Amino acid sequence: MKIIDFRVRPPLKGFLSMVMYSNGERRDRFTRQLGLEPAPSAVQRSMPLLLEEMKAVNVVHGVITGRTSDFLGSVSNEDVAAIVKEHPGRFSAIAAIDPTNRKAAIAQIDAALAGGFVGVTIEPGAYPVPLYADDRRLYPIYAHLEDRNVPVVIMTGGNAGPDLSYSNPIQLDRVAADFPNLRIAVSHGNWPWVSEIIHVAFRRSNVYVSPDMYLYNMPGMDDYLKAANGFLADRFIFATAYPLVPLQAYAEWFVKLPLKPENMEKCVYRNAANFLGIAP
Repeated sequence: MKIIDFRVRPPLKGFLSMVMYSNGERRDRFTRQLGLEPAPSAVQRSMPLLLEEMKAVNVVHGVITGRTSDFLGSVSNEDVAAIVKEHPGRFSAIAAIDPTNRKAAIAQIDAALAGGFVGVTIEPGAYPVPLYADDRRLYPIYAHLEDRNVPVVIMTGGNAGPDLSYSNPIQLDRVAADFPNLRIAVSHGNWPWVSEIIHVAFRRSNVYVSPDMYLYNMPGMDDYLKAANGFLADRFIFATAYPLVPLQAYAEWFVKLPLKPENMEKCVYRNAANFLGIAP
Protein backbone atom coordinates (compact mmCIF):
# COMPACT_ATOMS: atom_id res chain seq x y z
CA MET A 1 0.00 0.00 0.00
CA LYS A 2 1.41 3.37 -1.04
CA ILE A 3 1.60 6.07 1.65
CA ILE A 4 1.83 9.85 1.50
CA ASP A 5 3.18 11.47 4.66
CA PHE A 6 1.39 14.80 4.85
CA ARG A 7 3.83 16.42 7.32
CA VAL A 8 7.58 15.81 6.99
CA ARG A 9 10.41 18.09 8.10
CA PRO A 10 13.60 16.64 6.53
CA PRO A 11 17.03 17.07 8.14
CA LEU A 12 18.18 19.61 5.58
CA LYS A 13 18.73 23.33 5.14
CA GLY A 14 16.62 25.64 7.32
CA PHE A 15 14.95 22.77 9.14
CA LEU A 16 18.25 22.06 10.90
CA SER A 17 18.03 25.41 12.69
CA MET A 18 14.58 24.62 14.08
CA VAL A 19 14.18 23.44 17.65
CA MET A 20 13.22 19.94 16.51
CA TYR A 21 16.78 19.49 15.22
CA SER A 22 18.84 22.10 17.07
CA ASN A 23 17.62 20.79 20.44
CA GLY A 24 17.64 17.04 19.91
CA GLU A 25 17.30 16.32 23.62
CA ARG A 26 14.01 18.20 23.76
CA ARG A 27 12.74 16.48 20.60
CA ASP A 28 13.67 13.03 21.85
CA ARG A 29 12.05 13.68 25.21
CA PHE A 30 8.80 14.53 23.42
CA THR A 31 9.07 11.43 21.23
CA ARG A 32 9.58 9.18 24.24
CA GLN A 33 6.75 10.90 26.07
CA LEU A 34 4.49 9.53 23.33
CA GLY A 35 5.94 6.05 23.84
CA LEU A 36 8.18 5.96 20.77
CA GLU A 37 11.91 5.94 20.17
CA PRO A 38 13.57 8.68 18.11
CA ALA A 39 14.22 7.92 14.45
CA PRO A 40 17.88 7.17 13.66
CA SER A 41 17.66 9.62 10.76
CA ALA A 42 16.54 12.38 13.13
CA VAL A 43 19.24 11.67 15.71
CA GLN A 44 21.94 11.55 13.01
CA ARG A 45 20.34 14.34 10.98
CA SER A 46 20.73 12.13 7.92
CA MET A 47 18.67 12.56 4.76
CA PRO A 48 19.84 9.24 3.26
CA LEU A 49 18.62 7.45 6.39
CA LEU A 50 15.25 9.22 6.17
CA LEU A 51 14.84 8.08 2.57
CA GLU A 52 15.63 4.52 3.68
CA GLU A 53 13.03 4.75 6.45
CA MET A 54 10.46 6.03 3.96
CA LYS A 55 11.22 3.20 1.55
CA ALA A 56 10.93 0.57 4.30
CA VAL A 57 7.23 1.40 4.83
CA ASN A 58 6.39 2.43 1.24
CA VAL A 59 6.04 6.13 2.00
CA VAL A 60 6.30 7.10 -1.64
CA HIS A 61 5.81 10.82 -1.11
CA GLY A 62 6.22 13.43 1.58
CA VAL A 63 4.70 16.88 1.99
CA ILE A 64 7.07 19.60 3.20
CA THR A 65 5.83 22.90 4.59
CA GLY A 66 7.73 26.12 5.04
CA ARG A 67 7.34 28.09 8.24
CA THR A 68 7.29 31.72 9.33
CA SER A 69 7.47 31.68 13.10
CA ASP A 70 9.09 33.31 16.07
CA PHE A 71 9.33 30.67 18.80
CA LEU A 72 9.27 27.60 16.50
CA GLY A 73 11.84 28.80 13.97
CA SER A 74 11.45 29.61 10.29
CA VAL A 75 12.10 27.74 7.06
CA SER A 76 12.05 29.70 3.82
CA ASN A 77 10.09 28.72 0.76
CA GLU A 78 13.39 28.79 -1.10
CA ASP A 79 14.76 26.05 1.16
CA VAL A 80 11.63 23.95 0.71
CA ALA A 81 11.76 24.36 -3.08
CA ALA A 82 15.43 23.36 -3.12
CA ILE A 83 14.73 20.16 -1.16
CA VAL A 84 11.92 19.22 -3.54
CA LYS A 85 14.14 19.92 -6.55
CA GLU A 86 16.98 17.83 -5.12
CA HIS A 87 14.64 14.84 -4.67
CA PRO A 88 12.41 14.80 -7.76
CA GLY A 89 9.12 13.00 -7.33
CA ARG A 90 9.66 12.33 -3.64
CA PHE A 91 8.21 15.48 -2.09
CA SER A 92 5.66 18.24 -2.65
CA ALA A 93 6.02 21.78 -1.33
CA ILE A 94 3.61 23.86 0.75
CA ALA A 95 4.43 27.56 0.94
CA ALA A 96 4.67 29.62 4.12
CA ILE A 97 3.60 33.25 4.09
CA ASP A 98 3.88 36.35 6.25
CA PRO A 99 0.26 37.48 6.63
CA THR A 100 1.04 40.83 8.24
CA ASN A 101 1.29 42.48 4.80
CA ARG A 102 -1.69 41.46 2.69
CA LYS A 103 -0.28 42.50 -0.70
CA ALA A 104 3.09 40.93 0.01
CA ALA A 105 1.44 37.72 1.21
CA ILE A 106 -0.62 37.42 -1.97
CA ALA A 107 2.50 38.07 -4.04
CA GLN A 108 4.27 35.32 -2.05
CA ILE A 109 1.43 32.92 -2.80
CA ASP A 110 1.43 33.67 -6.53
CA ALA A 111 5.21 33.34 -6.75
CA ALA A 112 5.14 30.03 -4.90
CA LEU A 113 2.43 28.61 -7.14
CA ALA A 114 4.37 29.67 -10.21
CA GLY A 115 7.35 27.82 -8.73
CA GLY A 116 5.50 24.53 -8.37
CA PHE A 117 4.17 24.72 -4.81
CA VAL A 118 0.88 22.86 -4.36
CA GLY A 119 -0.62 24.69 -1.38
CA VAL A 120 -0.13 27.24 1.37
CA THR A 121 0.32 26.81 5.11
CA ILE A 122 -0.99 29.26 7.69
CA GLU A 123 0.09 28.82 11.31
CA PRO A 124 -1.85 31.63 12.99
CA GLY A 125 -0.73 31.22 16.58
CA ALA A 126 2.93 30.69 15.68
CA TYR A 127 3.52 34.00 13.92
CA PRO A 128 5.73 36.61 15.62
CA VAL A 129 2.47 38.43 16.37
CA PRO A 130 0.07 35.53 17.07
CA LEU A 131 -3.27 35.53 15.29
CA TYR A 132 -6.43 33.48 15.56
CA ALA A 133 -7.46 31.46 12.52
CA ASP A 134 -10.48 33.71 11.96
CA ASP A 135 -8.56 36.96 12.32
CA ARG A 136 -9.93 39.32 9.69
CA ARG A 137 -6.41 40.14 8.54
CA LEU A 138 -6.27 36.61 7.14
CA TYR A 139 -9.55 36.86 5.24
CA PRO A 140 -8.16 38.47 2.04
CA ILE A 141 -5.60 35.65 1.94
CA TYR A 142 -8.26 32.98 2.36
CA ALA A 143 -10.31 34.66 -0.37
CA HIS A 144 -7.34 34.67 -2.74
CA LEU A 145 -6.67 30.99 -2.10
CA GLU A 146 -10.32 30.14 -2.63
CA ASP A 147 -10.41 32.12 -5.88
CA ARG A 148 -7.33 30.29 -7.15
CA ASN A 149 -8.52 26.87 -5.93
CA VAL A 150 -5.42 26.48 -3.76
CA PRO A 151 -5.67 24.32 -0.62
CA VAL A 152 -4.54 25.64 2.75
CA VAL A 153 -3.03 23.74 5.67
CA ILE A 154 -3.87 25.49 8.94
CA MET A 155 -1.94 24.46 12.05
CA THR A 156 -4.19 24.39 15.08
CA GLY A 157 -3.76 21.99 17.96
CA GLY A 158 -0.86 20.94 20.12
CA ASN A 159 1.56 23.81 20.73
CA ALA A 160 0.06 25.97 18.01
CA GLY A 161 0.04 29.23 19.94
CA PRO A 162 0.78 30.97 23.23
CA ASP A 163 -2.20 29.26 24.85
CA LEU A 164 -5.02 26.84 24.06
CA SER A 165 -7.32 29.56 22.77
CA TYR A 166 -5.35 29.60 19.51
CA SER A 167 -6.62 26.09 18.77
CA ASN A 168 -10.28 26.78 19.48
CA PRO A 169 -12.15 24.96 16.67
CA ILE A 170 -14.87 27.61 16.59
CA GLN A 171 -12.40 29.81 14.72
CA LEU A 172 -11.91 27.17 12.03
CA ASP A 173 -15.65 26.62 11.83
CA ARG A 174 -16.10 30.29 10.98
CA VAL A 175 -13.37 30.22 8.33
CA ALA A 176 -14.77 27.06 6.73
CA ALA A 177 -18.26 28.58 6.69
CA ASP A 178 -17.10 31.89 5.22
CA PHE A 179 -15.02 30.18 2.51
CA PRO A 180 -17.00 27.06 1.59
CA ASN A 181 -14.97 26.35 -1.55
CA LEU A 182 -11.61 26.56 0.21
CA ARG A 183 -10.10 23.16 1.02
CA ILE A 184 -8.76 23.31 4.58
CA ALA A 185 -6.56 20.67 6.22
CA VAL A 186 -6.25 20.93 9.99
CA SER A 187 -2.69 20.04 10.91
CA HIS A 188 -2.27 18.50 14.40
CA GLY A 189 -5.98 17.66 14.16
CA ASN A 190 -6.94 20.52 16.48
CA TRP A 191 -5.91 18.26 19.40
CA PRO A 192 -7.03 18.21 22.20
CA TRP A 193 -10.35 19.60 20.91
CA VAL A 194 -11.10 16.26 19.25
CA SER A 195 -14.88 16.00 19.49
CA GLU A 196 -15.23 19.64 18.54
CA ILE A 197 -13.10 19.48 15.37
CA ILE A 198 -14.86 16.28 14.33
CA HIS A 199 -18.14 18.16 14.61
CA VAL A 200 -16.71 21.03 12.57
CA ALA A 201 -15.72 18.53 9.85
CA PHE A 202 -19.19 16.97 10.07
CA ARG A 203 -20.74 20.39 9.42
CA ARG A 204 -18.20 21.64 6.88
CA SER A 205 -17.41 19.37 3.95
CA ASN A 206 -14.36 21.46 3.02
CA VAL A 207 -12.52 20.56 6.25
CA TYR A 208 -9.96 17.73 6.31
CA VAL A 209 -8.45 16.46 9.57
CA SER A 210 -4.84 15.33 10.04
CA PRO A 211 -3.98 14.61 13.70
CA ASP A 212 -0.45 13.36 12.84
CA MET A 213 1.53 12.70 16.05
CA TYR A 214 -1.43 13.55 18.28
CA LEU A 215 -3.19 10.38 17.17
CA TYR A 216 -0.60 8.00 18.60
CA ASN A 217 -2.19 6.44 21.73
CA MET A 218 -3.42 9.86 22.80
CA PRO A 219 -6.76 10.80 24.39
CA GLY A 220 -9.26 11.20 21.57
CA MET A 221 -7.68 8.53 19.38
CA ASP A 222 -10.82 6.38 19.29
CA ASP A 223 -12.95 9.35 18.24
CA TYR A 224 -10.59 10.22 15.39
CA LEU A 225 -10.67 6.60 14.19
CA LYS A 226 -14.46 6.35 14.39
CA ALA A 227 -14.71 9.42 12.19
CA ALA A 228 -12.07 8.07 9.78
CA ASN A 229 -14.04 4.85 9.49
CA GLY A 230 -17.28 6.76 8.92
CA PHE A 231 -18.25 10.15 7.53
CA LEU A 232 -14.64 11.43 7.51
CA ALA A 233 -13.25 8.52 5.47
CA ASP A 234 -12.63 10.79 2.47
CA ARG A 235 -11.17 13.66 4.54
CA PHE A 236 -8.88 12.06 7.12
CA ILE A 237 -5.20 12.46 6.20
CA PHE A 238 -2.24 10.44 7.49
CA ALA A 239 0.83 12.35 8.64
CA THR A 240 3.70 11.72 11.04
CA ALA A 241 5.06 15.20 11.87
CA TYR A 242 8.54 13.69 11.50
CA PRO A 243 11.04 14.16 13.17
CA LEU A 244 8.95 14.59 16.33
CA VAL A 245 7.85 11.01 15.81
CA PRO A 246 9.75 8.34 13.84
CA LEU A 247 8.26 8.05 10.36
CA GLN A 248 8.90 4.34 9.93
CA ALA A 249 7.63 3.18 13.33
CA TYR A 250 4.60 5.45 13.17
CA ALA A 251 3.60 4.23 9.69
CA GLU A 252 4.04 0.60 10.78
CA TRP A 253 1.71 1.28 13.70
CA PHE A 254 -0.87 3.22 11.71
CA VAL A 255 -1.48 0.62 8.99
CA LYS A 256 -2.43 -1.90 11.69
CA LEU A 257 -5.21 0.29 13.09
CA PRO A 258 -8.78 -1.04 12.86
CA LEU A 259 -9.80 0.85 9.73
CA LYS A 260 -11.68 -0.79 6.88
CA PRO A 261 -9.22 -1.65 4.08
CA GLU A 262 -10.83 0.80 1.66
CA ASN A 263 -10.71 3.55 4.29
CA MET A 264 -7.10 2.81 5.20
CA GLU A 265 -6.06 3.31 1.58
CA LYS A 266 -7.91 6.62 1.50
CA CYS A 267 -6.38 7.83 4.76
CA VAL A 268 -2.78 7.00 3.95
CA TYR A 269 -2.74 7.96 0.28
CA ARG A 270 -5.79 8.99 -1.72
CA ASN A 271 -7.13 11.74 0.54
CA ALA A 272 -3.82 13.62 0.59
CA ALA A 273 -3.45 13.22 -3.17
CA ASN A 274 -6.98 14.52 -3.75
CA PHE A 275 -6.56 17.40 -1.31
CA LEU A 276 -3.36 18.61 -2.98
CA GLY A 277 -4.27 17.63 -6.54
CA ILE A 278 -1.20 15.44 -7.00
CA ALA A 279 -0.65 11.87 -8.21
CA PRO A 280 2.74 10.65 -6.94
